[in-house]
Order: sequence, then C-alpha cells, then structure tokens
Amino acid sequence: MSPVPRVVYALSDVLLFQPVSPFAGLPSSPSHSPTIVPIPASADPGPALLFHAQSARLVSLIAAGNPALVANLILHLAELANKPVVLHLTAEDDLSDVLLLRPAVPYFLLSSSAQQAHDNALLASRLARSEHKLVVHVYNPALSEDSLEDISEEKLRAFLVNPSPSGTANSVNGTPSVLQQLYKSYEAAALATLSLVRRPFRPLVVKGTPNPHTVVFTLGLNDIHVPVDGVTFVSVALMSPLPSARILSAIPESVSRVVVLEQIHRWSVKWTPLYMDVVSALQDREYEQRPVVQTGLLGDTASLTEADVLKFLQSDPESSRLQLGALPSPVTASSIPPHIPKHELSYTKILSHLFDERLEISNSPSLVESQGEIATSPEFALGRVRGQLDERAELVSAVQDLLQSKGLDESLHTSLAKWLLARENAVESKALGASIVKSLQEAPPAHPSTARILALRGHFASVSRWIIGSDAWSYDLGASGLHHAIASGLNVNVLILDTLPYSSRNSADPTRRKHDVGLYAMNHGDVYVASVAVYSSYSQVLQALMEADKFNGPSVVLAYLPYESESASALQVLKETKIAVDTGYWPLYRWDPSKEALGKEPFSLDSDAVKNDLQQFLDRQNHLSQLVRSKPQLASELVSSLGESVKEARKKKAQQSYNELLTALDAPPLLVLYASDGGAAEKLAKRLANRGTARGLSTTIATLDSMSLESLAQEEYVAFVTSVAGQGEPPQNGRTFFKALNAAVARGDQMLTKLRYSVFGMGDSHYWPRPEDAQYYNRPGKDLDARLEKLGGERVAALGLGDDQDADGPQTGYKEWEPLLWKALGVDAIEVTEAEPEPITNEHIKAASRYLRGTILEGLDDTTTGAIAPSDGQLTKFHGIYQQDDRDIRDERQAQGVEPAYSFMIRVRMPGGVCKPDQWLQMDQIADEHGCGTFKITTRQTFQFHGVIKRHLKPAIQDINRVLLDTLAACGDVNRNVTCSSIPTLSKLHEKVYQFAKSVSEHLIPRTTAYHEIWLDKKQVAGEALKDFEPLYGDFYLPRKFKIAVAVPPNNDVDVFANDLGFIAVVDDNGELSGFNMTIGGGMGVTHGNKKTYPRIGDIIGFCTPEQGKYVAEKVMLVQRDNGNRADRKNARLKYTIDKMGLDVYKAEHHFMMFIENGRVQDEPGRDFKTGLREIAKVHKGVFRLTTNQHICISDIASEDLPEIKRLLAEYKLDNLEHSGLRLASSACVAFPTCGLAMAESERYLPILIDKVEKICEENGLRNDAIVMRMTGCPNGCARPMWQASPFDSGKPISSHMSSEVAFIGKAPGSYSMLLGGGYYGQRMNKIYRETVSEHEILAILTPMIKRYALERLEGERFGDFTIRAGYISPTVSGMKWYEGMGGEGEHREITA
Repeated sequence: MSPVPRVVYALSDVLLFQPVSPFAGLPSSPSHSPTIVPIPASADPGPALLFHAQSARLVSLIAAGNPALVANLILHLAELANKPVVLHLTAEDDLSDVLLLRPAVPYFLLSSSAQQAHDNALLASRLARSEHKLVVHVYNPALSEDSLEDISEEKLRAFLVNPSPSGTANSVNGTPSVLQQLYKSYEAAALATLSLVRRPFRPLVVKGTPNPHTVVFTLGLNDIHVPVDGVTFVSVALMSPLPSARILSAIPESVSRVVVLEQIHRWSVKWTPLYMDVVSALQDREYEQRPVVQTGLLGDTASLTEADVLKFLQSDPESSRLQLGALPSPVTASSIPPHIPKHELSYTKILSHLFDERLEISNSPSLVESQGEIATSPEFALGRVRGQLDERAELVSAVQDLLQSKGLDESLHTSLAKWLLARENAVESKALGASIVKSLQEAPPAHPSTARILALRGHFASVSRWIIGSDAWSYDLGASGLHHAIASGLNVNVLILDTLPYSSRNSADPTRRKHDVGLYAMNHGDVYVASVAVYSSYSQVLQALMEADKFNGPSVVLAYLPYESESASALQVLKETKIAVDTGYWPLYRWDPSKEALGKEPFSLDSDAVKNDLQQFLDRQNHLSQLVRSKPQLASELVSSLGESVKEARKKKAQQSYNELLTALDAPPLLVLYASDGGAAEKLAKRLANRGTARGLSTTIATLDSMSLESLAQEEYVAFVTSVAGQGEPPQNGRTFFKALNAAVARGDQMLTKLRYSVFGMGDSHYWPRPEDAQYYNRPGKDLDARLEKLGGERVAALGLGDDQDADGPQTGYKEWEPLLWKALGVDAIEVTEAEPEPITNEHIKAASRYLRGTILEGLDDTTTGAIAPSDGQLTKFHGIYQQDDRDIRDERQAQGVEPAYSFMIRVRMPGGVCKPDQWLQMDQIADEHGCGTFKITTRQTFQFHGVIKRHLKPAIQDINRVLLDTLAACGDVNRNVTCSSIPTLSKLHEKVYQFAKSVSEHLIPRTTAYHEIWLDKKQVAGEALKDFEPLYGDFYLPRKFKIAVAVPPNNDVDVFANDLGFIAVVDDNGELSGFNMTIGGGMGVTHGNKKTYPRIGDIIGFCTPEQGKYVAEKVMLVQRDNGNRADRKNARLKYTIDKMGLDVYKAEHHFMMFIENGRVQDEPGRDFKTGLREIAKVHKGVFRLTTNQHICISDIASEDLPEIKRLLAEYKLDNLEHSGLRLASSACVAFPTCGLAMAESERYLPILIDKVEKICEENGLRNDAIVMRMTGCPNGCARPMWQASPFDSGKPISSHMSSEVAFIGKAPGSYSMLLGGGYYGQRMNKIYRETVSEHEILAILTPMIKRYALERLEGERFGDFTIRAGYISPTVSGMKWYEGMGGEGEHREITA
C-alpha cells in the first residue's frame, strides 16, 4: 500500500475516495476517526468537496487522475481554490490529464518516489490547512516502499496543529506578487515539515556535476539515478508556484544546452508546460548567454544506464523528437476489460442460470476488447439494443414478404409461418430459425428477401437483453442514460445494483441525491419495476427476473448487494441485507403494469417485515371499524367519555402518588437496574427488589436500557446487577445505557452527583482462561462501578462480584454483597418475617399449564405484538415451537424503538426420519408459504422451519398435519423425536428397526388434547367434564428433555451412546432381529465454566426383546421423571441422575445418499437443491430418510424411476460426489440469527472455515480422509460437537466412518472453545484443547497438526487417535473426568490464568 492513504487518514477531517477505498488495511485510531465519504466511479466529487470544506479544517480526496475525474474537477477549481482541500491524484506513466489542473490551482506538488510521496502528503496537508488553499498532489502508488521512513500518528497530528518553527523564508523587497506570496507560504510549510521529517524540501531537486554543459529537466513520476559527467539532472517537485528565479538558479552559466523531458504523451498544444516555464525564465538572461532549449518525452527510467543517457544526449533533435526511457506500449483501453467485483457475480450467475444461451448482456465487459471502453456505458448499450431490435423487425418484415411470394416450398412456408407466430418463444424461435436457414441455404427461393433473411439470421432466436449498471446511475437519470431506457419503450431489461450498506447509509455524500429509480420508473406507467435482494429472498429474485424477461417493454430491476469492498464476507453482506430489508430501508416489491389490463393488482409487496407491519395496522383499523359498525353507540362513547376518563385517570394517579409519598417518608426509595441475557441476573435483581420491599423500601425494578442518564441523575439510591455477554461485553438490554455512560465519561460530565449506588456483577473467572484475557472477567460490572464514580456518583457499598467457579456459584459473592447494601440503606436491622416468594420456574409453569394449554390461544389472537407470553414460550416447546427473534437486526430495531423481529421455529416429529414424497412436497410448500423459504434437516432426523411469524403458526401446523405428521413432543421436557439408523434397504431387519422406533415414539408421546385444541381447532368437551390425564408424564412432565436412538451395527450414525436411552440392534444367525442391547445415560450438553455439567457416554445395562423395548423405555423414563433434578435444569438430564444414584448391512437395490451442508435445504445460485428435491419428490415412490448427520437418503427407488431420478440429480447438481472427506464429515447447528442461546456463528460460518481447512488438508494429501469437524454456537451440543459418529457407507457418496475429532463450541462472536481427541469408533469423547480460539488461532493450530498427522500417522490411524498418541491431548475415560487434562498435554498445554 502507498504511504499516502495512511498519512491522509491521520490528518484529514473528511476523506473522499474514488472508486475503491484505499483505507481497508489501516488500523482504527481511538483518538482520530475521520468522516469517510465514498464517491461512485465516474461521479463528480466537486460538490462533496465544496460541501465538506465549509466546516471541516482539512478535506482530502484520493482518486485516480483519469480524464473523467479531471473534467469534473475543472468546473469547480475556482470555488475550491481558497478552501482547505488536498487532491491526492494517482498516475503511473502519463501526466497529460492531471497537468490540465495546474493553471487553476494555487499549489501543484509532484512526487517521484514513495518517500517523497509520504513527505509531500504531509506538506500538502499542512499547506491546505494553514493557508486555506487548494493543493494538488500527484504521485505513483506503485513505487517501491522498501526504504520508507514512517512517522507515528501522534506526531502527525501534533505536526498539523503546531505553529511554524522560528525562522522565516527569504524576504522579498517591495510588495510581493501573488506568486511570491504563494511561494513564501510554501517555504514556510516546507520548513515546518522539515522539522518533523528531517528531510529537505526543494522545488527543484538537482543532481550532477558542479559545472555542467548540459542540464536535463525532468517532469515525471520516476527518479533518474544515472551519473553522467558534465550533465546535471533537475527533477521538478513543485510545478506551482514555480518562480523563474528558481529555474534560472538550476541553470549555471556554463550550460550550453537545456533539455526538458516531460512524462506527457497526450498534449493538445505544441508546447508542453515545463518547457514553456524554462523558456520564459531564460528570457531574463542576455541573448548571448541563453543556452539551446530542447524538448522531449520522458519514459520509464527504472532500467536506464549511462550508455542510454549518452546515446540520448547524442541524438539529433531535428530528425526525431528526443526521448529518454522506454515509452509505455500503446495499450488502448479497449483491450482491458473492466473488473467485475466478485459479489456482483451472484446476480450475473442467476441471469446465466435462468436464460442460459438466450442471455445477452448488452454492456458486457467482454465487448470492451472489440468495441472499446464505451461498450460498457448505458447509452452505447441502449443504442446497441435499439439496433438489434430494428434489425429483428427488418427480419420479420423480410419473412412476411417471402411468405407472400408464389411457388414457395410448402415445408419452408410452414416453417416461416410458425416462426412468425412463435418468434418470442425462446425454444421454438431458435429451432424454427435453424430449420429456415437450412432450407434457404439448400434451395434458396428466387426472391429479394432471401438474401436479406440470411444476412439477418442471427436474429431468429428470441434473446433476453439486459443492461447491468450500478447505483451511480441513480444520481443523474439523464446523464446515465437510465431515463432514455425507461422512456424508450424498447423491450430491454435494466438491472441496477445498489451496493451501499445499510450501516453506511448516513455517511453517504449529502450533496449527491440518489433518485428513487423504482418510483421514477413506476410513474412512467409502462415499465416493469422490481426491487430484489438475493441475500434476502432468492425465490423473489428469480420470480422478478423471469417476469421482467416476459414483460413486453422496458423493465427495471433494482438489486440490493451491500458491501464496502471485495474482502467483505458473504456473512456480512447477508447481515446488511437482512437489516435493510427488515427495517424497510430496502423494500422488496414487484410492479407489473401489464396486469392492469387483466383486472389484476399490478403491485406486489414481497417484504415480509413491511407486510407484517402493514397487516398489523390494518388489523387494528379493521377491528375498530367493525366494533363501531356493530355497536354504533360506541363511537360517540369513545369520544364523549374521553374527558371523564382523563379525569378518572388523573384522580387515580394522584392517589397513587400520595400513597407512594407516604411510603417514601418511612424508608428511602430503591431503584434496581439490571442487564441480563440468559436470565440469571434478572432473577437475582427481582429477588433483590422483593427483599427490599419486604424491608419496607419503596422498590422499583427496570432494565438498564430503559433508564436514561438524565433520569438516573434524579434517583437517590440505585442497585445495579449485570452479567457478562461475549468477550467482556454488557448484555443486550444494557448496551445502549453503557454507550451513553461511556460517552458521558469521555466528555468529562459530572451529572450523577446526587446518585448513591452499588454494583453487583456476575461472571465466570475461567470463561476466558488465558492470562491476557483475565480482563474480561466481570468486566461490565467493574466498568459500570468505575464509570458511575467518574460521573460523580457515591458508592455506598463496595463492588460485589459473583463467580460461577465458587462453590455456590454467584451466590457466594452475592451473600457477602447484599448485607452491605441493606446496611447502607439503614434497613439491615429489620427482621423479615414474611416468607420470600418462591421464584417461578419451568416446573411451576408446567404444573399450572392445564396440560400444556397455558394462555397460548389468547397469545395467538393478540395482534399487538409478534411475540407470546414468556410462560407460553416455555409451553410451546412441548408443541414443537420455539419463539425466536432475528439477532442480526435486534440492535437496529431497538434503536428504532420497536420490538424485536419475532418469529418462530417449528420442528416436526418424524420418528426414524422417514419422509414420503407427498410429505416432502408439503414441507417444501410450508417453507415457502409460512417460513423463510428454506428448511433445515436436524441432527435428530427431522425438519425445522425458521422465520414463521405468529399468525402463520396455526396454518403451518395444520398443513403439517394434513400429511399425517405433527410437531407434538418435538421439543420440551418429554421424549423427543426417536432416531434410528438411516440405511436404505428393503430388508426386513431395517423395516423392523424403523417400526420399533416408531412404536417407541408413539408409546411415549404426551396424551394431552391441548395440541389438537390449539392448533387443529378441535374443541374441548363443554364445561371441562372430561379432563386431560397424562398417564406417563403427570402434571410436571420430565425434568428435562429425553432422547432415544436406535442403532444397527456396525453403524453408529445416530450416536447411540450420546442419548439418554439407546437401543443397539442384535441380529441372530438367520439375519432376524432378536432384540437390543440397551444403553442409558448419554448426553453431550455442558455449560461453559460450570463443572457440575459434563458430557457423558451411555452405559450398556442389558438386553431386551423388540416386544419389551417400548416398556423398557417407559420404565427408564419414569425413573428419570421421579428422580431427576428439578431444582437445577443444567443438572437435570438422565446422565446426572445416573451418576447421582449410583452384523452385515443389507443394502437397498437403489438408493442415493445426498450431502446437504449443515442440513439447510435451500436454493442458491448454482445449487437449486430445494427445487431439485421438490422435483424428485414428485416422481419418487419410495421414501426420504433423514440422517442424524443432516443429510438425505433417497431410499427404495423403483427400478423404472431410476433413470429419471438420476437425470434430476444431475440436472440440479445433487449428484456431486467430489466433496472432501472433511466437508462430508462436518456438521453445525443453526445458531445466529434465530437461536436465542447462540453465542457465536455456527451454520453460516462453518462452511467458510471448512474452505480454509480443506486447503490445508489438500496440501498434505488428505483430501479424501475424513476428519470430523463439528461446530455449535453454544455448549448445548445440538450438532454433537463432543461426540463421535460412524454413519453408514452403503451408498458410497460419503467417506466411511466419521468421528467428532475436531469440535468448536461458541463462546462469543468470533471466539470458540476447541476440542480434540474424539474416538473414531464411538468409544471415546473429545475434550477441550483450547478454551478460546479465533479463526486465526484455529488455522495456526491445525496447519502444523494436520501436516504432522499426514507425515507420522500409523496404518489405519485416525486423526482423533493421533492427537492423543502425539501428545496433544489426553484421552477422556469418563464423563466425570472430562475436565482432567483439558488445555492440552506437555509442550502443547495452554497456559491459563
């Protein structure tokens, strides 16, 4: 990178750049953050420079000095001349364009080395800021920086504001001219810069012998370092102001010849600027003393030798123009196609996919080579389209003329007539055209139209014509040609890409107004318009593009693709898109005026978020209208009683205030403020408030974000309770308060002098174990305590810290802190006789739910919110539903003052993961109609739908029920979906295993009728004469979830030992199922830092027959029901209860195992998996088997369907068997943005990490070796990161046997715990190798480890076994000893605090 951007970034108040940001790799500065304004390519930066120069002390522009930019700037130079502005313009081998600015600017600096560019950037900034003058600085960004001496940012900032050093420039007699004044200011600024860099600044840099006979002036971007006897080289660093005296001083009396070489290859007048300056200066000398002055071209001087210079000096200027150095080859712009940013290829790929050979991009970069740079302009493209359409119209006319001729061959006549009728049909027009051309060539009719038709034969096929442009076209609809396309009436499609990220919308140039192209086009009346976003709704993009293509007339498709630079990740683009769409900044819609003629609505609103807000508004309006319509007297009462209602409300409030005043006279008020993500801090705060009330205090409680600093300043006693989120960050509902607090401290405010406070913080001292990370322990609590004191608050009780590592967890520290608070408030001696209210837990909610009813029905009818009550949120889990919100846009919605973007996840109960084709089609339809357009295959062999809003819950579940599936007991404290080995076969063995799994699931399902009443509208018996009864679960159901799996050896794809109850099939000598070996007590979930939790492998306890199996499952579950830990949900699984209490695989004839990365079934460019599976489901007569590794097995394919299914697999690229062993063995949970428990990315990030680790494996020859890598966003273990599995290998599309040998568990955004050492055969768990790693550390750890594995592994040794043998990690012998040896072994051990 050139040194100029760093200097400019440190010194400027406002930075403009065009077209690509040069500041991408610069570190952020805590002391200085300039305003950065991007200027679109070819746009005029002049208005923005003028606007910002009005208030900023220094405005800088970094841009390429091309003809378009120079042409735009010239118009504003007169206004900019007296503004503190620096134009840093880049050039490489030609100064022709930038030198056009020189006559109109006060200062023009030129740099010929990287060091000089660095120093001149300093000088230019100093000049512009101190003199309020425009400075142009031209430099070559490609110059070497090997010997560059840099200066720290602190010195740079100080230099800019310090006064000039003592000493003055040379004085001038009399009144100085403008030129002399400018030059004097230049010398003063150069002197100041000299004091900083300790390098001299000279307008002309002279190198050579003392008394030369020849002086060579050079004006260029490269130095000449070749000494030649008798020759002096003068390099020009200052072109304006350049006094004649300075030029003359560089030409001694001994000189007889002056050569002026300029790096100017395109100049419109005879004499070049420096040549004219030198000749003018020499006019002051006597005629006899004037040397001969010659002009020439300066080329590349990097490889010059002394012989080259001597040859140049001896050349005859009369025969040809002088030239020193190689001139750049005359490469025209037409041979260099413009670069297309990688993100923008996503839309061109979709166009290619949809229209294939029909697609014609009229301004395609590929045309530049033949047509020149103008080929990409919209005007050229529109003219090209018009010419093509005119030629096609001429072809139609010629065909019609030929049809009128007599004696025409009958088959040719038929073909011509058919083509006229089908000429707009993509397929038929091409085929008929080829037939016509062939007939005309073989037997040409004697008619004048024949030759014309053959000449125009390229227009027979109907094509889809597109012009693709950027949002820069939106700033000037006329100049961009966009208006002409809209008004043309031509059948042409325009795709405009808007790349401005939502988060940068306010930093855009306020002087340049972007027009609403969509609204402008819709007002025209005959234009198809659509607004789309590929990272929001892929299906809507497809629909809009196809509708635009079919529309007979102009079409404008506005496509959103927010990114700052090409280095922006797809995940970042996704997040920016979601925020923009969900907040309404970028609405998704389609406008088709052709529908009006059919009596249809032309406008379609496709933004779910906007649509939902609109629907809620209409619902409220309709409700009120219906109420008034049914009872007209209400309308008058609503108005007439308004005054009385206000009076009554005021009276009640006055009485309440009086009562509160009486209470406050007896005891001081106490405000309890809390910030909590997981709920622990909230529970503690509520408990504190209840205890305060019991002691006679007037207690109120609220979240931190609900309190402003101004309101806090009026409070007297406040107790703060906060936990930690992520890497020492405050919880979500306290971040706004913390930001305001930090800003007030930075300003030095003293606004809380009345406040008396105490803080209790909750954290985990081992969550970030490295010494350098110790600062993150309880950081929000510590920061809050210190900042309140800085703002003038008085601490009445010392900071309390609760540590999860203490014997009683946070309670240990809390018990010490609470008495100090009561003492400070003077209520420590009060004896509390009332029993403290018992906190409401899940057990209370279940018991009071009336067998899982709660108030779910009432919550579904409440249209004022997209959420349901928290207690109902616990109950809906039993119905297979989780309430979630979009965490990507949570902060944005909070800033807007609206509730989170609530939606729901629905999980289907589908024992054994067997799905019939009609069921698959229904799942596909539900995802489109009720969800986010995709659906997820889970690790428990079922489907999940995300993004279902509240009013779609009931229709979605009813649609699921129509194909004989349900969601009951898919989640909650009950037996979950029973999984079994997904082996595609027609054998009786596996059919029996599946039927066994299904029978166990049906036997253990809850018997409540609440599910059918709420979701399927089945009415309860009148008067509740017949009450529900749960024979297995009772009123309280189970303490926690209960999971069952059925495995068929030798395969363990279901991770049977990781389940609460496992059945391992036992087969007799005849291949019949004789029974099952049973395992109990498995489970992989843990809580970070809580050593009471740990993963555990199940124990084999005995054998049962198939008939006994469901009863055995019932008895095991009932023991857990009666003995599980209901006081601590984190310690409530069967594994803790147990620790507390003491052959050949039959293969199907036809099946196919399909890799679905992380189980997400969706369509995306080049991977239309959702559409492909839908088409397969329409013809498939067998079943779909979902695996616990989130893949799909198309099983029991009928022989007659085999060719068609193979064709569909190939067409939709579902038959790809070339995935690496690493990718096939990967798995991830959903995590962000929907999972409320997620601490880090998982599903969206793991494929990115796999890409990078794959390269490491391929470099070491391990592409086909399976190293199982799993990732979860939290320690709950949904993707079984601590477990291992060996899925079947019968279909051979995936590598054999996978084990969880490398795992990552999210701790905070970008931070994970790393686990190693899982057993390949399912006999051993892995354990934590590093508590906290980022991506950089992951790759740094795995690179040498994988290389060593490739070189040193034993025959048949797997990666998990190797990590133990090589000493990286110790083996895990039991769950209770999982923590022993964590952090690595020997030299590989991590040093912790």
